Amino acid sequence: MLTIGIDVGGTYTDLVAIDGAGRTVFAKSPSTPQDQSVGVMVGLEELARRLDMSREQLLARAERIVHGTTVATNALLERKGAKVALLTTAGHRDVIEMREGLKGNRYDLRSPPPAPLVPRNFRFGVRERIGAQGEVIVPLDQDSVGEAIEAIRASGATSVALCFLHSYTNPAHEIAVAERLARDLPHVSVSRSSDVLPQIKEFERVSTTIVNAYVEPAVRHYLQGLKKRLAEAGFGGSLFIILSHGGMAPVEDAWRLAAGTVLSGPAGGISGSRRCAELAGIPDLVPFDMGGTSTDISLIANGAASLSADGGLADQRIALRSLDIASIAAGGGSIASVDASGIFRVGPESAGSVPGPACYGNGGRAPTVTDANLILGYLDADNFMGGRRPLNMPDCEAALDRLAATLELPRDQAAAGVYRLVNLAMADGIRLTTLKRGVDPRRFTLLSFGGAAGIHAAEVARELEMERIIVPTEASVLSAWGMLTSDLRYEMSRTHYRADGESAEEQIRKMFSELEQQAVERLRAWFPGEMKIERSAEMRYGEQVFEVDVSLSDIDFGAPDFMSEIERRFHQAHEDLYTYSLPDEEVVLVNGRVAAVGVIPRMEDQVGTITPVPVQPLKKRNAFFGEWKEVDVYAAEKLVPGNVIHGPAIIEAETTTVLVNSGDIVTVNARKWLDIKVAKAVRLENEAFLSA
Repeated sequence: MLTIGIDVGGTYTDLVAIDGAGRTVFAKSPSTPQDQSVGVMVGLEELARRLDMSREQLLARAERIVHGTTVATNALLERKGAKVALLTTAGHRDVIEMREGLKGNRYDLRSPPPAPLVPRNFRFGVRERIGAQGEVIVPLDQDSVGEAIEAIRASGATSVALCFLHSYTNPAHEIAVAERLARDLPHVSVSRSSDVLPQIKEFERVSTTIVNAYVEPAVRHYLQGLKKRLAEAGFGGSLFIILSHGGMAPVEDAWRLAAGTVLSGPAGGISGSRRCAELAGIPDLVPFDMGGTSTDISLIANGAASLSADGGLADQRIALRSLDIASIAAGGGSIASVDASGIFRVGPESAGSVPGPACYGNGGRAPTVTDANLILGYLDADNFMGGRRPLNMPDCEAALDRLAATLELPRDQAAAGVYRLVNLAMADGIRLTTLKRGVDPRRFTLLSFGGAAGIHAAEVARELEMERIIVPTEASVLSAWGMLTSDLRYEMSRTHYRADGESAEEQIRKMFSELEQQAVERLRAWFPGEMKIERSAEMRYGEQVFEVDVSLSDIDFGAPDFMSEIERRFHQAHEDLYTYSLPDEEVVLVNGRVAAVGVIPRMEDQVGTITPVPVQPLKKRNAFFGEWKEVDVYAAEKLVPGNVIHGPAIIEAETTTVLVNSGDIVTVNARKWLDIKVAKAVRLENEAFLSA
């Protein structure tokens, strides 16, 4: 039997198949943004070809497909989601514009506020009021509900976000209105805040529910269509969707909580990074995922990835827990240009998959990072994608010549400048990601993956004074591969509030017990296997307005002093993040969270025997390192454990290329991964361009 991972990126769709013995085969196909399922089905055809079988035979043998999709991401970024109406407590319809009273950049007095996803004339108030303790202050007014429903009908909205005040303590009014909406407007999607995010903080709850309502129809339509296509092609197994927190869920749960798929694709890369940390025995990694349109950066510390509820996308707050991933607009398709003030820059605009870089020969005229890499000799025009997609050198040269003329530089120096600028942008992104967590990147290892990362990883690491890089065999498809290492995950959360008659200890013990029961029941509905429970809490000091996430997984809630241990962990977490703690201050547990995790068995790991043997280059090629040099080119598939390569050199695989400079040493480990020791003192001669 086979398991298949599918990751849809901005430029390519990556596919990985693993059999019961751990044998891995992967493929790539161009992404099709207009309908991602088209690219998925074409990719499955290519994957089947590599396994010497038909697509129907492949899908008949597949017991599980895990899929990462960017449908929700694209809908938000491109503002192509549903037409949403907001139904909320009367007098509270402007919360979405008031936000938290803060700007993204509070010192920029001219920055306009983010445009809300729901315009004011699509927000409707209902007469009702639930108190902070869950008591009914104003009963639900059915006439008011009827008026709001008629206004929604007249507005033409296709999706409704339902968010009443304090519904996280008592969802009765939301449930009643949702049931009436289902009767009166059966073709309209409904998202309840008490289902999407049942916890305190009104703006976060309203915003997250609106985002869910905005992307849910598109996600549901896509997943229903994909499920149907797969079934018609012979797939009878289980289809799971990777979620932003790194776990996976069945398609029905994924589209119900569609806002949880906003980081679906990048989450697979973090799952793969955690598995790499485990296999390599390197607990501290900086995952560096450079693709065609962007670069995703995150952190694996002590073998674990960080989860955060402080996320968002496209100026929209999404308070669901997600992996802490920073994305920057730097990829192989990033466009190099000179702006009106004469500043040379790379990105944020991208050529995407259509038309793509100029060298793709699809009509693109703008010079991109990929075009610069081809000019510099880092890519082989005839061997790109294993020779299946030769690159167009004349179009590439014409694009770089236009840039070079603007800069008044030779073509190779202009290309070197593009290479240097994009490396600096990615290095700065890693600095910000690590330093904001109080982490020194110099003590971490860079994990290089994504189709474009290998050419840039060594210079990015050198810029950051990082001494080691790991490039897995699956580097170009690590997100898809990582999805197959993900566990099933169902999270439940609840705000803790003091009620009369019980001690705080009794209330917290009861809350976590009920959350665990609910999470286990939900997960057991579709997973009978091994399960583990993870507990955490969002906590703060009494006068603070932000929370710190604290892991509580191994605390014995039956112990008489369990609250003391919870508080001790909070003080320690606060000190780790902010370098101080306040042991004498009041500690407040704001939200409790329980995740039921269905453990998926790991595939067998194939490890070779290390035998130091000399390795012969496949050929030589001229490449630019401040000046043109003839360097050795190695075929990645011919490398064996124990091989050692000294830079400068180029290592080519079918779907990625790795570049190392003078003084760098590449060792092939037992898994055929590249383990690169980065020379500290080498300064890439390309920098001469910037100092000239």
